[in-house]
Amino acid sequence: MTPEALVRGAGTRAAVPFVGEITLLMPDAPSDLWDIWSTSGRDDPPFWAYPWAGGQALARYVLDNPETVRGRRVLDVASGSGLVAIAAAKAGAAGVVAGDIDPVAVAAIAVNAAANGVSVSARVFDLATGAMDDPTGTEAGTEAGTEAGTQVVLAADVFYQRELAAVALAFLREAATAGAQVLAADPGRAFMPAAFFSPLARYQVPVSTVLEDRPVKDVTVYRLANAAGPA
Repeated sequence: MTPEALVRGAGTRAAVPFVGEITLLMPDAPSDLWDIWSTSGRDDPPFWAYPWAGGQALARYVLDNPETVRGRRVLDVASGSGLVAIAAAKAGAAGVVAGDIDPVAVAAIAVNAAANGVSVSARVFDLATGAMDDPTGTEAGTEAGTEAGTQVVLAADVFYQRELAAVALAFLREAATAGAQVLAADPGRAFMPAAFFSPLARYQVPVSTVLEDRPVKDVTVYRLANAAGPA
């Protein structure tokens, strides 16, 4: 089964609970995620199949504060379903690149962006190396992570595991050093490096208790405060 076929067969298109302006292909029942996982053949869960709490909050923030991205070139890392990237495109970004290490997520981003009527360049992207490829094989795929001209970097739900959190922070600090504004959203995961960030907004985001420990998560949207060290 191709990545696109897996995505299209994963469920039904529905409005995102906290971001009703955007629709995503989502499982008909949260428990169906595990069936999708076994079908995908990957070791990691199908993060692309569900609008996680941080992604919902960051998408909400971008739509409510469009000046954050309007007219600017945006990179959404660990994009999953493409929710945050789609929000940036809807908010008037000059161009949006959405990257994820999972090729199925890249297919999901492309499918979801098209269904929402926005243009998002979906790429295979590795946070650890900054390497980025375009699975369509077009020339744009030779560009890398924080390529010249990226003005805003968005990252949601990237601090849930110790090693990933360290890799994500290193990448985001490098992006800030290169001149990008960096925004991140996190629902209080254990490995969120809050000392490096300044809070911008807080939201109560509805989630599935199949995946989270409570039906509503308290999510903070942050700005990377100082690329050189903790704030």
